Amino acid sequence: MLTLLLLSGTTSATVAQPPADLPPPNILWVSSEDNGPHLGAYGDDYATTPNLDRLAARGLVYRNAWSTVPVCAPARTTIISGLYPSSTGAQHMRSRSRLPDGFRFFPQFLREAGYYVTNNSKEDYNLEKPGGQGAVWHESSRQAHWRNRPEGAPFFSVFNFTVTHESQIRRRPHTQVHDPAGVRVPAYHPDTAEVRQDWAQYHDKLTEMDALVGERLAELEAAGLGDDTIVFYWADHGPGLPRGKRTALQTGLHVPLIVSVPGKYRHLAPPDYEDGGSTDRLVGFIDFAPTMLSLAGIEPPPHLQGRAFLGAHEAEPNEFLFGFSDRMDERYDLVRSVRDKRYLYARNFLVDRPYGQRLSYQMETPTSRVWLRLFQEGELDGAQAAFWRAKPSEELYDLANDPDLVNNLAGSAEHEAERERLAAALRRQLMTIRDLSFLPEGEMHRRAADMGGVPWTYGQGGYQIERVLPAAELATDRSRWGSGDIDRLTRMLGDPDSAVRAWATVGLRTRGVEAVRAAGTELRLALDDPSPPVRILAAEALGRFGEERDLAPAVELLLASASIEDNDFFDALLALNALDYLEPDVLGAQSPQAKAWRERLHALPSELEGLDRRFRNYVPRLLEAIWLDLEGAN
Repeated sequence: MLTLLLLSGTTSATVAQPPADLPPPNILWVSSEDNGPHLGAYGDDYATTPNLDRLAARGLVYRNAWSTVPVCAPARTTIISGLYPSSTGAQHMRSRSRLPDGFRFFPQFLREAGYYVTNNSKEDYNLEKPGGQGAVWHESSRQAHWRNRPEGAPFFSVFNFTVTHESQIRRRPHTQVHDPAGVRVPAYHPDTAEVRQDWAQYHDKLTEMDALVGERLAELEAAGLGDDTIVFYWADHGPGLPRGKRTALQTGLHVPLIVSVPGKYRHLAPPDYEDGGSTDRLVGFIDFAPTMLSLAGIEPPPHLQGRAFLGAHEAEPNEFLFGFSDRMDERYDLVRSVRDKRYLYARNFLVDRPYGQRLSYQMETPTSRVWLRLFQEGELDGAQAAFWRAKPSEELYDLANDPDLVNNLAGSAEHEAERERLAAALRRQLMTIRDLSFLPEGEMHRRAADMGGVPWTYGQGGYQIERVLPAAELATDRSRWGSGDIDRLTRMLGDPDSAVRAWATVGLRTRGVEAVRAAGTELRLALDDPSPPVRILAAEALGRFGEERDLAPAVELLLASASIEDNDFFDALLALNALDYLEPDVLGAQSPQAKAWRERLHALPSELEGLDRRFRNYVPRLLEAIWLDLEGAN
């Protein structure tokens, strides 16, 4: 029934009647970037956030709010569309996709209902705007403001503050305000001067952001609109420090959310609303779009995937919240997570890649550099080193007793029922939204091209996730290693679906030398597979774990696939990642063949005319990383 509902593409909206003579409320969003709930209102005694604390004193604090994804572009894509990006092909950081005809961003519904809608000013959506530029917002710029609305029109206005962004946490020189000695260093970070300074500077930036929020709230009151406006404050994902931002666990997904509803609109508040109160209701970014429509008296269209938590069309509370992490800039990963009010479960699908992949932009942060150096020097304890090691297939954490998420309970017999319950909920979710990330990125776009260029349409129509997801589960489930799984994966290399074949290569690669050499004949045949990702993944497996005779053809294929001039951009990105995971001495050796490979590597193009500007740094960063490895090998 749900699939039929989604396939219908119905986007009509019916408007509920407000109480007599009461106009619809104004809605003001003030948002910040790259910060978790490290505010006084959330019990952080180290924080200095008086304006947000005052907002909380006259509003409701949501203690279990989740971003859905721990990085800005797909997080904002979730909010604006009301759809999980992994169901629309917009899940990667960054990417470009589009919705089916008839689907719209939620401000367009508000606009049709008479709202003046403005955005000041970040968009960063991974989806094309339905209707084109100018169809979503009345104004989206640094000058956009509710003051510019027509007389008598209700407004929905967004003000976004970037002062807390990751780039500001590491900016030096910086005049310290919060004393680094007072920082609570989380258990997963090493306790060093660099880490303490980054966390202290993070709190300094929170104080600066808080002052900006105070200015926006003051101008609302000065205009006499405080009693007419519902105010939301939220942040787009967790802190811009490693194992916060980009990590699909509580540390990267938990965000502050404060909502203040004035007295005349209390009928739109939930039953447990009270000034200065808090709630443990589970709320995710997927719920924002239907909630804004509900507050305006608009019944959310049925294709939206979240639940309204305020307004005339408030829905039943969530039992679970779902998170995800996919490609982050130039590095591929695939993590899916789910939480209830007590536990968090994560399923990792690239288990031979660490959380701490050397993402160029993240490595600019002092904490990242000192943390990696101490790992390489063997100076970390188990909780601190885990970020840089291969991931487990499953993770389970007790949020009440382990806020830093360092005690993985996935193997605990005492918690087996919780693990099974959350794992089942997550699997149902992946099937229900028809999660497209189990296709290689380039392959996803090629398949969507055959269905009008809309990944959503392919996901709801031709996508055989019922076959692809079990392949991914087998490939990456460490508990099933050694029980005939190598034979099964080898047979999967002959499957008619290239996505199944791709997961077969990943499964063999993650099992290492024994599996790759046992399937050597079939993997060598896969070097000629019609699917570029299958060829690339097979080449990485053979190049890392195959026999000596496999090395040259594997490297040759990867170098040929890594040119963005001659290949699909995302296939080339996959090949460059594979090259970076080869042992450095493969390309760094002094043999004539290795020298020739280096020359070809040096000749690879790093720029491409017409490439989306948001992708322009990814290939140069990967090439730089590979060269740094080669320099280290020599």
